[in-house]
Parts: sequence; C-alpha cells; structure tokens
Amino acid sequence: MENTFELILLLLVLAAGITAIAKKLNIAYPIVLVVAGTLIGLAPIKGLEELKRFVAEEEVFRFAVISIFLPALLGEATLKLPFSHLRENKKPILILALVGTFLSYMVAGFLFMGWIGFSAAVAFTFAALIAATDPVSVLSIFKSMRVNPRLMTIMEGESLVNDGLAVVLFNISSLSLLAYLDAGAAGIGLAGLELLKVVVGGLAVGGILSYVFSQLTRFFDDYPLEIIFSIILFYGSFLVAELFHVSGVIAVVTAGLIFGNYGARIGMNPTTKLNIRTFWDVLALLANSLVFFMVGLEVTAVEIGDKWGSITLAILIVLIARSVAVYFSLLPVRDLPRTWKHIFNWGGLKGSLSIALALSLPTDFPGRDDVLLLAYSVVLFSLIVQGLTIKPLVRWLGVKQESNRLSEYENKLALVQRSLSAQEELNRLREKATLSPVLHEKLVQTYEEMKEEALERLEKLYEENPELQREQMADAVQLALYAEHRAVDEMETEHTISHRMADQHRKEIVNRLVGNEEKQET
Repeated sequence: MENTFELILLLLVLAAGITAIAKKLNIAYPIVLVVAGTLIGLAPIKGLEELKRFVAEEEVFRFAVISIFLPALLGEATLKLPFSHLRENKKPILILALVGTFLSYMVAGFLFMGWIGFSAAVAFTFAALIAATDPVSVLSIFKSMRVNPRLMTIMEGESLVNDGLAVVLFNISSLSLLAYLDAGAAGIGLAGLELLKVVVGGLAVGGILSYVFSQLTRFFDDYPLEIIFSIILFYGSFLVAELFHVSGVIAVVTAGLIFGNYGARIGMNPTTKLNIRTFWDVLALLANSLVFFMVGLEVTAVEIGDKWGSITLAILIVLIARSVAVYFSLLPVRDLPRTWKHIFNWGGLKGSLSIALALSLPTDFPGRDDVLLLAYSVVLFSLIVQGLTIKPLVRWLGVKQESNRLSEYENKLALVQRSLSAQEELNRLREKATLSPVLHEKLVQTYEEMKEEALERLEKLYEENPELQREQMADAVQLALYAEHRAVDEMETEHTISHRMADQHRKEIVNRLVGNEEKQET
C-alpha cells in the first residue's frame, strides 16, 4: 500500500508539473500531457520504470478512468452546464450524439470487417469504443480563441450524450452481438429493447437520485456538506446504475444536469454554488491531468510490431466514419454554418474512455490485443495530430468570434496603455530634473492627444459592440470583488472588525461574485 501511494503521488507531481508548464505557456495542457507521457513512456528514464509499469497495468488504468475519473468529469461538466443552453441547441446536440454516433458505429463496423478482416463482433466492438468523443483539449483551445459559445455548447453536449450511447453500444457488441445476429430480425428487436432499457434505466437512476439530493439541499445551508452530497450523487448514480445493469454514464449526466440546474435553484445559496463549482473545477483539473498523462504513459503496454498497415487503416476508417456521422446527420439542421461542421468533424477527438473500454474486454475476447493496439493508436493520433491542428483550422475557417472590430479594440486599448506608461516615465524624468518642464509639457501633450483619440474610438466601439464592454466590465468587477474580499480578510486578521462582521461582508461579496459569473454565462 505504501509503495502504491508513493507511485500515485509521483504520478500526480509529474502530471501537475507538466500541466502548470503548459498553462504558463498558454498551450492546451491535455495535448502537452499526452506528448510528455508518451516521451517518458518510450524513454528509458531511471527511477520512473516502476511508475510506468504501474500505470501500464490494465486493471489500474481501467479502474482509474472508468470508476474514479469518469463520474467526476461527467459530473463536473454537467453541473456547470446551464440547461437553457442545451435546450436552445437540443436539435444539433441530439442529432450528433444519437444519429451521428450510430452512423459512426455502423460505418466503422462494416469498414473494419471489410478492410481489416475483423469478425462482426470484434469490428463492431471496436467501432463502439472508438465512437466516444473527448472534447476537453479542443474546448480548452476554443476558450482561449474566443470561439462562438454556441459551437462549444454543441460539442460539449454531444460528448456528454455520446459517451453514454457509445458505452451502451460497446456492451451490446462485446457481450451479445453474435446472439442477436443469430436470432435474425427478432434479434435486432431484442437489441433495440436492450438499448432502450439501458438508456431509460440510466435516465431513471440519475433523475431519481438527483431529485432526492436536490431536495436535501433545501434543508441545509452548509456548503462543505452540500459538496459531499454532490460527490455521493455522482459516484452513487454511476455505481447504482451499473449495479442494475443500466448506463452509469447516462445516470451521471442526468444527475449532474438536474442537480446543477434544479438543485442549485431550489436549495443552494450563492456561496454554496461558488464553492461547489470551485471544488469540482479543482477535481476536474486533477482528473484530466492524470488521465491524459496516463494515456501517454500507456504506450509501454502496447507492442506495435509489424501492425503499421492496420494502424493506418484504422485511423483512416475512424476519420471516414466521423465525417459520415457529422455531414450526413446534420443535413436536416439548416442554421449551422458549414464551417462549424468541419470543426465538429475534425474536433471529434478520441480519449481515455476508448482505451479504458478496450482494456475492460475479457482476456479471452477474440482479437483483444489488436483492439487494444488500434484503440491506443487512434487515440494518440487523435489527441496529438488533430489536437495540434484544430487551432490553425479554426483560424483558417474564420470560426473565431474575433473580428476586425475586436482587433481595432485591442489596438486602441494598447495605445491607451502605451500613452499612460509613457506619461508616467516622463513625470519621473521631470521629478529627477533630467527633463526640462518645457519639453515635459510638450511630450506629455503629444501622448495625451494620442490617449484621448484612442479613448474616443473605444467609446464608439463599445456602442457598436456592447459585448466588448460587458466582458471587460465583468472581468474588472470580478477582480475588484476579489480585492474587497482580501481587504475584509486583512481587517479581520488585524482585529479591526469582528469575525461576525467579516463573515457578513464576505457573504455579500460572494453573492455579488456568483451573480457576476452567472451574467457572464448568460
């Protein structure tokens, strides 16, 4: 146990360190973690061999991803996702997640049978596990690029529903597909009923438990306790659903949406909302950092040998299946720009869930080694190649929310700051008597004119683009409120005000902080 704890701590230190460097360099941290993990996995680094063997153990990786990280990541994503955003975009989300995933599953399954020679059970099992998408790295890139929020909502919504359906299809394909095929038309009906049972069962488990815990929050005004409620809800929904052989993924997604919207509305004060979000933000960052780093380290468990031809074909099949899924399923949706569809296609990255599902196959499953090798290869290609090229693609397609006006806005903002800094330096030179008052006045006047001209144009830009003003105002208000909070803490520490009065002011500040965040989201 002690040795295991040391290995987990070492894994956490490495993952956190790489994440910190990636964030400091403003690079999508999931991609950096995968690349770094792969390089560490391939390189003979003394002192890390035991860690690599530990991560490469199939039970460790599968248990960590499916039982520990997956409920946390699904819960965190749905907890913060306003139901109104999903409702506004329900058509493209449901079409992509349901029709698109099923199309991808069918196309990939038949192509794996025809091109690689897999049996039906192996081909459709692999098609199911590779249908799951993981948009974490893409969304982190999008946020830094000011991509349209609706596009991000659709991608995130698709992934949440898509994961649940992919897991259901995987279980049916790996356990019962041959029996259903042997039964002919009746078998197809039975498979449909099984799919319906697993989905509806997951919805029921998540819905019932989230309603119960949402009601519980009405009786308590204690955010540490309510955070514990959220932990029990997400992990409990997953475990109870799996116990009844229904979809744990769908149960957690349902629970998170209801608890984060209905539960937050009826039973959580602003302080609780802020602290629950902060807790799950930290947990999600921790989970994502470990998952992506472990995906990279998992290279030590894969033996490529002479399988390069099959790997290339598998990557090509997955790309074809995703393209068919996106472009054909979205034909009825008329209000989506064509460029968005290209982003949905190339941004449908594969992640750790695909590898974890492959590892969950029984050791006697036919073609298991091939499935694991191809799953890892496709995921690695997806995260590194597609992940690194999505940003240039977004720029090339012009999907960014940035416009000429935004560039002009940034330009004028820079001119204002330049003039203020220059005037400060000129004042310093005058005070040191290294610049005469006459020259000082002339130079200051030049910079003052530049500043005034820039400020006038900024005012017009604010009128033309109210969103620019709202964003900057919200950021400024948030920073000012943090400063207020620090001031209250300092006064309490110095015994200038009582603990009771400090708590009263802190509560008021937190309420305004949450209100400011909710305005930004809407």
